[in-house]
Amino acid sequence: MSTPPTERSARRALDERALARVVQRLQTASSPPWLHTEVARRMAERLPIIKRQPTDVIDWGAFLGASRALLAQTYPAARLLAVEPDTKRRDATAASSALAWWQPQRWAGPAHQVWAEPDLPPRQAQLLWANMQLHGAIDPQALMARWHEALAVDGFLMFSTLGPGTLPELRALYARAGWPVPFAPFVDMHDLGDMLAAAGFADPVMDQETITLTWPSARALLSELHTLGANVDPRRAAGLRTPRWRTRLEALLGQGADAAGRIGLSFELVYGHAFKAAPTHRVAAETAVPLQDMQAMVRQGRRRV
Repeated sequence: MSTPPTERSARRALDERALARVVQRLQTASSPPWLHTEVARRMAERLPIIKRQPTDVIDWGAFLGASRALLAQTYPAARLLAVEPDTKRRDATAASSALAWWQPQRWAGPAHQVWAEPDLPPRQAQLLWANMQLHGAIDPQALMARWHEALAVDGFLMFSTLGPGTLPELRALYARAGWPVPFAPFVDMHDLGDMLAAAGFADPVMDQETITLTWPSARALLSELHTLGANVDPRRAAGLRTPRWRTRLEALLGQGADAAGRIGLSFELVYGHAFKAAPTHRVAAETAVPLQDMQAMVRQGRRRV
């Protein structure tokens, strides 16, 4: 039998019902957030580190990940498997992926497919790409384990997420005003690296960068933040906020404007990648090894010779 990944509870203290409402709202938006598009571009700059050309690429959370065009351009011969959590979003993604009758790929088989997560074939893809998805997971390690299952042996994982250095200005503003927390905390990249290893991945590498975005007004800033999510921390203020509170928030944000009148907020972007190594098996007097695992071990051994 294969050695199972280390069991560990990595659940985050989030309001699950509030999170479900946020995800539904984001899935029905007309377009993914601008920040997701920018992070996808930055993450795509790292694709040259992958020397093998994948035949199957999983785009996890394809709509909000805003990466389909980049992946299709980088791997024109690969089949893209888009994973979407929402039924309506899956239908919309499938419709936008449809090929015209005159395109040669239509007759060679679908180059793009859309899947619900439970139906995704296991151990198939050589690359799993997940842009700006992990910070919305209640149990990041459990999600990593599902990514591990979806990859073929030697498959490569690339993901991005928000780190704990995100929006320190907003946290400080709320603290000075005596308000509860403005958003749920994000997971540190070192903890994410430990979770990758515990989920079965090999050679995890994590790094980060901080970017600062600026807006011409507090109203524009809050409108942009609304496209990124909402406060799903159980410690947030109960009930609805009043227009009077909103006016005070905008005034406090405006106090932080620079000489040009622009208001800035910082975002910590965390990037991670890792491999799915060949399965290992304990030696015993009698060991049963699945044929699929045996074939993977043989291929791995040949590559190392």
